[in-house]
Amino acid sequence: MAKHEDGGVGIVGALVRSSFLVNAVYAESGREYGLTPQQGQLLCVLMARSYGMSELGPMLRLARSSLTGLVDRTERNGLVRREPDPRDTRAVRVALTDRGAKLAADFYNETCRRIEELPASLSPAERDALAGLLGRVVLDNEVPVVFKDPDEETAANQ
Repeated sequence: MAKHEDGGVGIVGALVRSSFLVNAVYAESGREYGLTPQQGQLLCVLMARSYGMSELGPMLRLARSSLTGLVDRTERNGLVRREPDPRDTRAVRVALTDRGAKLAADFYNETCRRIEELPASLSPAERDALAGLLGRVVLDNEVPVVFKDPDEETAANQ
């Protein structure tokens, strides 16, 4: 990870280290809410709507057995429930329970607050530029929406 002449970090180092930084915030938030990072992701995905197990696997990048275990543990904690899929009697959908929806909203809001603080030293223009560039990287690589942007939430509610 080569440093630049100005003492900055190169693109690889910056992306890897920023992912560690965001993951650390996510994990810390999760611990405070009694969630593993994977459970936090699952709850945040389900905030928008229920999903079939076959949709959740690729979205969360989990093998079928890992996803089943995650849903089993989260269901035992009373945060999600399995529902029959009205379009396919062999399939099930996963949805938040009322308790899960409240916890997901609290976890999501706190995690957003903490992540929003990470680039605090950047000017508004720099923050916009960073968001635009990272947004392009995410879209170009077809990263699934596992954590919606608070700005999208605000725009949707207006």
